[in-house]
Amino acid sequence: MPGSSASDATAWSNWAGNQHSTATVLRPTSVTEVVEQVRSAAETGARIRPVGSGHSFTPVAVGDGSRMDLAGLAIDVQVDVDRRLVTVPAGMTLRQLNALLASHGLALPNLGDIDAQTVAGAISTGTHGTGAAYGGLATFVAALTLVTGTGEVLHCSADEHPDVFDAARISLGALGVLVEVTLRCVDAFVLRAHERPAALDAVLADLPDLIGTHDHVEFFWFPYSSQAQLKVNDRVPDDDRPLPRWRGWLDDDFLANTVFAGACRLGRAIPALVPTISAVSARALSERVYTGRSDAVFCTPRRVRFVEMEYALPRDALPEALDALRRIIDRLPFRVLFPVEVRFTAADQIWLSHSYGRASAYVALHQYVGMPYEPYFRAFEQVATELGGRPHWGKLHWRDAASLADAYPRWHDFHRIRTHLDPHRTFTTPHLTALLG
Repeated sequence: MPGSSASDATAWSNWAGNQHSTATVLRPTSVTEVVEQVRSAAETGARIRPVGSGHSFTPVAVGDGSRMDLAGLAIDVQVDVDRRLVTVPAGMTLRQLNALLASHGLALPNLGDIDAQTVAGAISTGTHGTGAAYGGLATFVAALTLVTGTGEVLHCSADEHPDVFDAARISLGALGVLVEVTLRCVDAFVLRAHERPAALDAVLADLPDLIGTHDHVEFFWFPYSSQAQLKVNDRVPDDDRPLPRWRGWLDDDFLANTVFAGACRLGRAIPALVPTISAVSARALSERVYTGRSDAVFCTPRRVRFVEMEYALPRDALPEALDALRRIIDRLPFRVLFPVEVRFTAADQIWLSHSYGRASAYVALHQYVGMPYEPYFRAFEQVATELGGRPHWGKLHWRDAASLADAYPRWHDFHRIRTHLDPHRTFTTPHLTALLG
């Protein structure tokens, strides 16, 4: 197959270390090579799995055929400052994209808190940030170029192949290889961040006002305590209160990573100490207010390894979900070492988006690597499912096609498009077979 050799068979694991595979690696350097490799696979019944930077916790990047690495794909970067559009190779990382945009006085309207993902991986799994008026990253896609399972190169937008566009923006890689993405940007902006400890009940009581008043709202609840850490970000005209370098190092590097890693190792070794560790962690995070370039405020370093499950819920179901979650954690035969994260997004119309047709509250459960997690995650999944929740495609869950079909109004439309674009199932995997049918 073009662009590969037997010596290219390599081992791979994701960031969390809970997913692994060994496969021959395809490294196309042009769209033409992608087309050739896909057509060769289709003709021989082989399978190809495009892989990003490995920041999903599910087996979404694990296939039973060749692995395609798009890091070397030569795509001309195009920046249209006047129209606020940027076209980039799908294998570019968000960190590289943010730097590129900043150099042209542009930015993405919203981001999650990790910037290591590739553009294709981030949009294909529904990566999102927080902000009641903002959708996930896929809602910023203005156009995309897809190599289908028949080797056809499709350029898609709201005006060109609109059905494919609505399906392919969040597709889990099931429709083809994303090779190029055009993103709708905004002028570069500054954020004012206000982070403070607060009582969880007070945060929940104030949520409607918080969400309505601030651009971006999220909070972390510390299990075994009544405390939360509230974070709000708002657009401001001037970067007049930058975070001192020593404070950034102390909070984001030393406390949030080095000290927290030590606390997690201690909690894993002596579980009885976890409630105390959680209470101390909640108190250790002091209030701070600062300004900075948008992507620098949105994105934070994450070096403490964990596994994660996240559910998108109808926004008004959040209080019931958190009440049930508190009871679940109290009944577990093991301890939970990580705080629970809650974020908010606007409704959108992307077929497999977690926020399709409704404003959502996202509840993310984390557990430190090496600690048990499945009973914890499964128990909350049952609660979330009964509340109409949809699992994040890149984070652990146990839903299958039968249980997901009713959760997505355009589910059958997606399958129609999939059958048309990938008739030989060149891009399927055991995980996608269970998930999509």
